[in-house]
Amino acid sequence: MTPWPLASHQEKTLKQERAVRTRERVLDAAAKAFAVKGYPAVTILDVARSAGMTKGAVYFHYDNKEALAVAVTDLFYRRIAAIADSVEELGLPPVSSVVELLIRTAVAFRDETVLQAGARLQLERQLVGVRLPVPYEAYTDLITSWLARKERTGPRDGSPSPTTLATVLVSAFFGAQHISWVLNNHADLPERTIAMLRTIIPCAEEDIDLCPSAPHR
Repeated sequence: MTPWPLASHQEKTLKQERAVRTRERVLDAAAKAFAVKGYPAVTILDVARSAGMTKGAVYFHYDNKEALAVAVTDLFYRRIAAIADSVEELGLPPVSSVVELLIRTAVAFRDETVLQAGARLQLERQLVGVRLPVPYEAYTDLITSWLARKERTGPRDGSPSPTTLATVLVSAFFGAQHISWVLNNHADLPERTIAMLRTIIPCAEEDIDLCPSAPHR
C-alpha cells in the first residue's frame, strides 16, 4: 500500500493547525488594538504589525477590519457564555449564582483583553459598519432567569421582580465597567462590583464573602 495518502492527510492536518494558530494570533492582535485604540483608529497594518505578519497574511484570513470586529465580538460573547456556564456548574442558589457571575465577569474584564475589546466595540458599534449583536440583552435575560428560580422557591418578601432587579444589576455593572475603564483601566472593577452588589442586594452579603472569585483584603 502506498504511503502517499497518509502523508497527504498529515500535511493537510498540519496546514489546518497552522491556519488555526495564525487566525488566533490575528484575533489576539486585533483585540489588543481595538481595546487600546478603538475601532476607528485601528488599521489592518496595526493588526499585522502586532501579530508579527504582513497585511497580506491578515487579509488571507479576514476580508477587512469589519470582519475582524465581528470575530472579536463573537469571541467576547463566547467568553461571557463560558463564564456563565462555569457558574452554572457550581450549582449555587440563585442569588449566589448572580453574585458569582458578576464578580467573575468583573475579574475577566480586568484581566482579559478580549473582554475589554468586546466592550469597546459595543460602545462603538455604530461606527463599525456591520451588524453586531445587541449588547446586554442576553446577559440580562440570564440573570432574570436565575432570579426567577428564587421567586419560584419562596415569597418575594417585598423585593423587586426578577426582571427589574436584573435590569438594575446589569445597568449598574456595565456603568461601573465603563467608569472603571475610563478612570483606572478596569483595575478596580471587582471592588466596584462588590460595592454595587452590597448596595443593591444587601441580603447577598454572605454570598459575596463566600464568593471564590471575590478579591478579599
